[in-house]
Amino acid sequence: MDNSRADRRGGIIVGRNFWRINNALVEEVSSDDRQTGYIIVSYSAEQQNITQTEQLRLNINRNTVIQNRSGMPVRLNSIRPGTRIDAAFSPAMTRSIPPQTDAYRIIVNQPFNTPKPEPHPDERPTIINRIVRVDARNNQIVTGNPVNANRQMIFNVTNRTQILNSRGRRIPLRALRFGQLVEVTYSNVQTPSIPPQSTAFRIQVI
Repeated sequence: MDNSRADRRGGIIVGRNFWRINNALVEEVSSDDRQTGYIIVSYSAEQQNITQTEQLRLNINRNTVIQNRSGMPVRLNSIRPGTRIDAAFSPAMTRSIPPQTDAYRIIVNQPFNTPKPEPHPDERPTIINRIVRVDARNNQIVTGNPVNANRQMIFNVTNRTQILNSRGRRIPLRALRFGQLVEVTYSNVQTPSIPPQSTAFRIQVI
């Protein structure tokens, strides 16, 4: 199988009563409870023969059907950034950035993460987020929202930090780039600063 094709985001498919996107990439998930919230996804959009990535916010309500490919129900708060989904949604969109619309149905493809129990204090926490800055001089990376320091986190990189590409091969810190989705395993000891700082044990590009 051509992996580049398997990883490619789908575009919007226009239907009579609803629109849909196949293989959209989940960028952000917000859940008020198990049934309501929103998912921000990225997808491919072609303009003047140029393919670029756009984002769409899918608003989830109690009527939205969320399930895996086997038809089993999935909780919104179990979906993580980096997941691939198929989505059917209303063609009525807001003019906001990103546009918003109501989701009718979400099919979770991969990877699917079931909720994890609260970690023991001695266990190392892990997050998945996008890189907003790489500071090779100070051996740091910053992840989170590029315009909101309250939603960022600084990770200090040491000689013991494993940095891996998407194939699991070691790479140097300077090979990381803005916008990459990474999984970071880090110390549960954090500074009280904004954004907080912690030591990264492992950074892997997804």
